[in-house]
Amino acid sequence: MAANVQDAIMLLGDSLTQGGYDLNGFVAKLAHVYNRKMDVINRGFSGYNTDWILPVFEQCFATQHEQQHVPKIRLLVIWFGANDAAPPPKPQHVPLDRFRANLRKLIWMVRAPESPHYSPETRIILMTPPPVNTAQRERAQLAKSPPKELDREFETTRRYAEAVKEVGKAESVPVVDLWENLYEAAGREEEKLEDFLTDGLHLNEKGYAIVFEGLEKAIKDAYPEYHYDNLQSVFIYFDLIAENPDKYMELTKKRSAFAHS
Repeated sequence: MAANVQDAIMLLGDSLTQGGYDLNGFVAKLAHVYNRKMDVINRGFSGYNTDWILPVFEQCFATQHEQQHVPKIRLLVIWFGANDAAPPPKPQHVPLDRFRANLRKLIWMVRAPESPHYSPETRIILMTPPPVNTAQRERAQLAKSPPKELDREFETTRRYAEAVKEVGKAESVPVVDLWENLYEAAGREEEKLEDFLTDGLHLNEKGYAIVFEGLEKAIKDAYPEYHYDNLQSVFIYFDLIAENPDKYMELTKKRSAFAHS
């Protein structure tokens, strides 16, 4: 499939997405494999939950009228739950039913013809929150100045991961089950999750490697036309330019004229 110079992948999430360029993270790897095929747009907002992201998404995802002037979002990856699962009365807490409704609202905004942000070309993938290591998280919280109390629960986060899968099934949206993938990689032992987490909540390089592997597989299985192996590079390679520079320049001008017509 030929890529368009304006095609893009958008990643919508919290700090797990925002930090995706860190430590050889999954966003950095995506940008590498999609280089000259699709741009990767990181819209991760540290600390955000699904309540707070809704008005932000309305601003960072173009309306139908605006879409002709900005990159076309071919893939939208939605990754929430890690903050929504904070136990009440933490301000980040979002009850499970509202969490499900918020995920459905994000999907509706892209899929529904009556939505101002309707984008029939966009394909959606959901990702579950990863499991937490409560012992590691508690140590990290106590080490802060001033010390803070434990703010996540292993079983609660699992329920939010299950909720993501429920929404995916109901809306026919593929889901990357990172909770299961990481827990399995840790031998299904919470304490061994420390190998994949920096502070019991956020991912290290090994953790992000599992995220990238799961997302890459989901794209390949659900939307193979947008897998990087099936996309042609935007613009011709330099070795072909050298063979006939005049022809290359003419083709490039024609493509530019077509793109802006």
